Amino acid sequence: MKNGIIPNPDKIFPVPNCDTVTYVKPTIKNPNIIVGDFTYFSDVDFEKHVTHHYGFNGDRLIIGKFCQIASGINFVMNGANHQMNAVSTYPFYIMEGWEQEVPPLSEMPIKGDTIIGNDVWIGQNVTILAGVHIGDGAIIGMNSVVGSDIPPYTIVAGNPARTIRKRFDDELINLMLEFRWWNKSIQEINKLIPLLSCSDLEKVKSEIKGYLNHE
Repeated sequence: MKNGIIPNPDKIFPVPNCDTVTYVKPTIKNPNIIVGDFTYFSDVDFEKHVTHHYGFNGDRLIIGKFCQIASGINFVMNGANHQMNAVSTYPFYIMEGWEQEVPPLSEMPIKGDTIIGNDVWIGQNVTILAGVHIGDGAIIGMNSVVGSDIPPYTIVAGNPARTIRKRFDDELINLMLEFRWWNKSIQEINKLIPLLSCSDLEKVKSEIKGYLNHE
């Protein structure tokens, strides 16, 4: 452990002498926002960046472990999707004084939970729309608008976000998805850091195969 300090996923400010980078999980109060250990946000008050998240929709934002989320992120949840199969799209039911019951979810364009995998890097000022699933290890370029699913270990950018390329070949992607380093103990991950930060991908493949063969 560096300087004898054990990484603590419940510490809000993990960077010494810096109060603008936060671990997200210990700041969350909404039970419909679920965030894994060590995912960080390059700002404070993460929940303010989850918009249109109304309880009557029941949708959840689920984010994995070790994600890196830049400032300006905006998760637009299902409450932003107005009813479009009626004459008017106006949401009378959320405004005070109007006599409309909340429409049944079957009448609303509900796209389900928004799910972000593990070790996902989300660039600055990215907008992620409701119901999107982003795979482990994906990278999303700054200012992107993500309205459709992103496969694991894929780089996307743009408005709408489009695939730039896969990060690795299929063999290494499949090995990483089987290895799931983010689920290992802090002690194991510390030992794996030289491998996780290695740019010799053939060496990485060989070592991960060795780990998997001994599990």
